Amino acid sequence: MTVVLAYAPGELGTAATRAAARAAVLLGTGVVVVNTTRGDRLVDPRWADHDQLVEVGTILEEAGVEHEVRHLQSSALPAEVVLGVAAEVDADLVVVGVRHRTPVGERVLGATAPPSLRGAAGPGRGGG
Repeated sequence: MTVVLAYAPGELGTAATRAAARAAVLLGTGVVVVNTTRGDRLVDPRWADHDQLVEVGTILEEAGVEHEVRHLQSSALPAEVVLGVAAEVDADLVVVGVRHRTPVGERVLGATAPPSLRGAAGPGRGGG
């Protein structure tokens, strides 16, 4: 059993980290933290720095949860990277922090969570 956390820095990332920690405690498992970038920009606000990843680790350690961090650069979309890791570790749960976006905002900015959920297979994870 494993929980995969799709982490991006910020309030939503912190909230998702806490949710992943709670889920891992309930399931009696560890967490694999995935932070990824396509590397096609000079600056990517979703790419966590060392201090942000230390904070994630601290939250998980304080909850008594073992964890592994995967800080990955890939040409794939973040959703594809997260789903790839989830499949690799045979995840029972994928935790993604999302914020409400208008339909126009989704079209203009894109969205990681909906493709992640649509592409995931298994009970409670969307999938098709």
